[in-house]
Amino acid sequence: MKAFAQTLDLKDDPELIRSYRAHHEAVWPEVTAALRAIGIETMRIFLVRTRLFMYVEARDDFDPQRDFQNYARDARSAEWDALMRTFQIPLGEEGWWTSMEQVFDLAEQP
Repeated sequence: MKAFAQTLDLKDDPELIRSYRAHHEAVWPEVTAALRAIGIETMRIFLVRTRLFMYVEARDDFDPQRDFQNYARDARSAEWDALMRTFQIPLGEEGWWTSMEQVFDLAEQP
C-alpha cells in the first residue's frame, strides 16, 4: 500500500467554505466509485482555517500521474473536479494539489 499527502487552500470566504464542506457531506456516488476504481482505498481530507490536507492510501501499483488522469476521464468526476476548483487555490506551480514530503513515520521507529 502507498500513502500520499497533498495540500491546497480554499478561498478565504466563510460561505464558500461552508458550501465546500456541505458538498463533501454528500459526495456524488460516481465520484467515490471512480476514486475506488483507480485504486484509492482511503482518502481523508482535513481542514484548518483555509488550508486543506488530503491523505490518500492506494494500492501498490497506483501512479498518481497516470491514475488521476484516468479518474478525470470520467465525465461526472470531471464535473466534480471543476466544481471543487471554484472553491480552491493551488499553493504552487506543480499542479492543483501540492504533494507533501513525508518527514516522519512512527511505524519506522524502534
